[in-house]
Amino acid sequence: MELKTTDKYKEYFKGKTYNITTFGCQMNEHDSERISYILEDLGYTWTDDRNDADFILFNTCLVRENAELKLYGQVSSLKKLKKANPEKIIAVSGCMMQTSVARQVIIDKHEEVDIIFGTKNINSLADLIFRYLETGERVVDISTDDVKDDFEKYNATNDFQAYVNIMRGCDNYCSYCIVPESRGREESRRPYSIIEEVEYLAGQGFKEFTLLGQNVNSYGNKTDFDFTFPQLLARVAKIDGVERLRFTSSHPKDLSDELIEVMRDNDNICNYFHLPMQSGSNAVLKKMNRHYTIEQYLDRANKLKEEIPGIALSTDIIVGFPTETEEDFKATIDACNAVGFDSAFTFKYSPRPKTVAAKMPTIDDEIVQDRFQRLLDELYPTFNEKNREYIGRTVKVLIEGESKNNPAIMTGRTDTFKLVHVPAPKDTIGQIVDVKITDNTSFTISGELVN
Repeated sequence: MELKTTDKYKEYFKGKTYNITTFGCQMNEHDSERISYILEDLGYTWTDDRNDADFILFNTCLVRENAELKLYGQVSSLKKLKKANPEKIIAVSGCMMQTSVARQVIIDKHEEVDIIFGTKNINSLADLIFRYLETGERVVDISTDDVKDDFEKYNATNDFQAYVNIMRGCDNYCSYCIVPESRGREESRRPYSIIEEVEYLAGQGFKEFTLLGQNVNSYGNKTDFDFTFPQLLARVAKIDGVERLRFTSSHPKDLSDELIEVMRDNDNICNYFHLPMQSGSNAVLKKMNRHYTIEQYLDRANKLKEEIPGIALSTDIIVGFPTETEEDFKATIDACNAVGFDSAFTFKYSPRPKTVAAKMPTIDDEIVQDRFQRLLDELYPTFNEKNREYIGRTVKVLIEGESKNNPAIMTGRTDTFKLVHVPAPKDTIGQIVDVKITDNTSFTISGELVN
């Protein structure tokens, strides 16, 4: 009787190592955790040394041009390695491969890549590897299947923080964004599946959970079940063992009073809200197809601050969007000052293929760079001021690991997502500890462990 493929290659994977490079958002990071589980289930073990790995994978992002160019450069750097070691397997997955233009670049110009798959093919990875081993030919597999309700097993980065996908895709079609092209249309998992997954993970000892979606506020739309995101959030918050609960990302147009009230009324839902603004100009917001005005955005931000005192707000801002005038840019500065963000992800506009904005005339690079620097000059003092307010306070911090620069210093996050540095023993990793804040920068706060 012929052996099954899994049995046939059982010995092959012994002693084999793998390395994953992840670009992009938290959803990509979670996808990499799922990929890691599949590879280790086959028999691979992790290595930090990419060049030494037997299986090398790049999990890609297409939201910014820089991530795309970085991917091409890193893949190209492996051409000599693959030629000298043809038995190594090089794979590329993720959002870039889900789009035809970027996928074709890899197919046409990077013969060193053996396996290509998309965001919806992760569960098929073992079969793709077997196909490659059987044929020795490049395997390209891109799926458009719907989201499955069953929760997937994965190797979490640590044993106290977990990501949980509640939906995939997006229906907003912002004029600059390629996510609907790369991740597909919006699909929500059924609530029972999400709740089951969180209950399982909480039972395994995980403490902090982040619910993931391109726009979690639209969870439950286009479904045959009557369950909104505020209802889901409230239900997950009641699960035993959920000490901290976060979510990302939110679209301002869908931010309801009900969601704000659920956050206010549940102590284990973190007092942090990432609310992408993108621009402070109504003219630009309209061209971005964002479906809200800056006045509506400010109303939502103010409602959050009124109902949840001490909440930290972060945002995304794009500088140099096509047609942005100096007046439009100044409106963005004014909006930032009106909100008083604790942190922000700032980007210079980069055109993405197959988007409406890519057809618009771009702004001179020097003008964009000047505006970008002026924006940072406005934001950083605000960040510093917000962090300075923590000095003298004792806050609870989930210790996540050692500082990269000093193993005697631990780093962690407050429930407001402030990055904290504190001298502490290594056994505090994974624990929520009290820290008295004594110092700050624009990006971190630091203090002393309180017994």
